Amino acid sequence: MFDRLDDLLRRFEEIMNELAEPGVTDNQQHFRELMKEQSDLTPLVEAYKEYKKCRQDAEDSLAMLEEESDEDMRDMLKEELSASRKRIEELENELKILLLPKDPNDDKNVIVEIRAGAGGDEAALFAAEIYRMYVHYAETKRWKVETLEMEEIGIGGMKSVTFMLSGQGAYSIMKYESGVHRVQRVPETESGGRIHTSTITVAVMPEAEEVDVQIDEKDIRIDVCRSSGAGGQCVNTTDSAVRLTHIPTGIVIYSQTEKSQIQNRAKAYALLRTKLYDLEQQKAHDAEAELRKSQVGTGDRSEKIRTYNFPQGRVTDHRINLTLYKLDKIMNGDIQEIVDACIAADQAAKLLKMGEN
Repeated sequence: MFDRLDDLLRRFEEIMNELAEPGVTDNQQHFRELMKEQSDLTPLVEAYKEYKKCRQDAEDSLAMLEEESDEDMRDMLKEELSASRKRIEELENELKILLLPKDPNDDKNVIVEIRAGAGGDEAALFAAEIYRMYVHYAETKRWKVETLEMEEIGIGGMKSVTFMLSGQGAYSIMKYESGVHRVQRVPETESGGRIHTSTITVAVMPEAEEVDVQIDEKDIRIDVCRSSGAGGQCVNTTDSAVRLTHIPTGIVIYSQTEKSQIQNRAKAYALLRTKLYDLEQQKAHDAEAELRKSQVGTGDRSEKIRTYNFPQGRVTDHRINLTLYKLDKIMNGDIQEIVDACIAADQAAKLLKMGEN
């Protein structure tokens, strides 16, 4: 581990020297690559430098302790030595986590797709609530939210909604939300007061750029039509809605959220790229079944990951056996504690897997 850390420290110093050279910004692409590599390495380098300092402090305290005869000074040196050793242990664990292989998609924006499952109108209402939960959470992270597709029902629910979250590390956080979310509560329409169980599915996909997925125009059928549903004066007056059909996979994308056909077409292509990229990712996951077992959840969207129990005000994440009694806050976007617990459990599982190899 320490040989690798020394290599990364040397690489960091090389980057800093290169960034200090005049004319480094002449090649913007190379400059951006250097800046990203510097940003990625900075937390690890800072932790390693602190680790080396603590090791030196511990060695100095130990050497002075061997020569010191004054009891007060010896007590002080023992305290310093104990503090240094404790911090060394903490930093070793931190460095192991920082050295874990990074998901190449972690820095990407995400496209989130929520679909009502079992439970009819109650599932659609819950889908709308989970959508609002994520929007509120995105606001706390200062991420941009952009709705791509939405199919609403008349009572305020959503059969489906697809939206993009743009911001630093969006995928690294939101990827733990993929799966089946279950709600247990008494619907407003239930006169007998019986608790019903409904489900929705959440799919979190890293946004695909053009370099990630090449789309052959011969594989695309494009249809334009007039927008439908509530939307003001522009609805049903121009052929602004766009439907893309990807013939090889059968994926159909419908975009009508913008007034301009050009904007809807751009959104539809962005969503199609992401779905095709996600399809390839899922195939890779299936091929790496053993790796998936070492992570939090399997990444399978049919996996039940969380239950929201309204009568008891309880939320349970089944992957990590975490139960929280603050349902109201969670439904209002306060999901950070769940996210942090999922990240910690995932890191612990990967460290355990690494130790077995």
